[in-house]
Amino acid sequence: MKHISLLGATGSIGTQTLDIIRENPDQFKLAAMSVGKNLDLARKIIHEFNPELVSTRDKAGSESLRAEFPGIVFTYGDEGLTEAAVFEKTDILVNAVLGSVGLYPTLQAIEAGKAIAIANKETLVTAGHLVMKAARRKKVPLLPVDSEHSAIFQALQGEKEKNIEKIILTASGGSFRDRNRDELVNVTVEEALNHPNWSMGAKITIDSATMMNKGLEVIEAHWLFSMPYDRIEVLLHKESIIHSMIEFHDSSVIAQLGTPDMRVPIQYALTYPDRLPLKSASKLNLAEIGKLHFAEMDFNRFRCLKFAYEAGKAGGTLPTVLNAANEAAVAAFLNGEISFLQIEDIIEKAISKHEIIAHPDLETIQTVDKETRSFVKGLY
Repeated sequence: MKHISLLGATGSIGTQTLDIIRENPDQFKLAAMSVGKNLDLARKIIHEFNPELVSTRDKAGSESLRAEFPGIVFTYGDEGLTEAAVFEKTDILVNAVLGSVGLYPTLQAIEAGKAIAIANKETLVTAGHLVMKAARRKKVPLLPVDSEHSAIFQALQGEKEKNIEKIILTASGGSFRDRNRDELVNVTVEEALNHPNWSMGAKITIDSATMMNKGLEVIEAHWLFSMPYDRIEVLLHKESIIHSMIEFHDSSVIAQLGTPDMRVPIQYALTYPDRLPLKSASKLNLAEIGKLHFAEMDFNRFRCLKFAYEAGKAGGTLPTVLNAANEAAVAAFLNGEISFLQIEDIIEKAISKHEIIAHPDLETIQTVDKETRSFVKGLY
């Protein structure tokens, strides 16, 4: 029995993690969790899974739920998030929160010796050097949940890192993959949220449309697999059947395939190095699909991907700026305050004006994050 702390229980990855726990009650127990604004769904989760500790976004949410569930420990805010992450009975932390708020709880969970199933891209993007150093020092496994990184992780089993030629991350292209830049001028939030392959939260869906999601994954792959940026390639693959590939020195290519279902990589992270049946998953039928399509990435069309490569290669605090500017810009777009293409313009301005600080500590990263968000708000 593995006891799980789940940060972001009411989000897309969170609810799919709960699907895995629900299907395997003899394997997994929800020990602690954090929730955001959706208290109605939080109540349902608490009723069904009966966690011992629950963290809410604010004090009001915590007090409201505490009155209804007197047998459960409730906490809130950033401190509550960390309490849930390091809960004493936890074996593995599933970090499924959005944004840089997931960084500190992850570092604390590593210090507490918890295994980490990482679905929070921003943790590695903003502070990959700190996270990986801490994980190595504490000998804590960092298990990828993103479908692309899980695919690479699976393809590497039994292989030697010295034999890798390059990593190939596949990208669906997002909601606007078949539109040119002129056709993006007046796109709506509703159009941007209509992803052709995956069911995800709003922020990640917008990131997929701008290709920033893939850019963040490039930086994440750099840290997870100790791979130089010039050996990480992104390939457009509309069907999202091949989740990613590895090319080896001898020209062999190993790919991980499957239907687009995030529960597969989530479950693999929870069961590694073993596997369990996933009864509710759709089986891959290649004969039915018939064809798979691939194309090179156009960095002029998808400028956010270009920004991510540049920020990753520059290193230091620039990936923190990239991430913070993107989070703030996407929030502004979702609120109707800026246009879709302005997301790119805002990110470019933020990274262009930043003076890079090499080898930043946690305090520096947090300061740069706040300063960048403040800078972005002054642009619209």
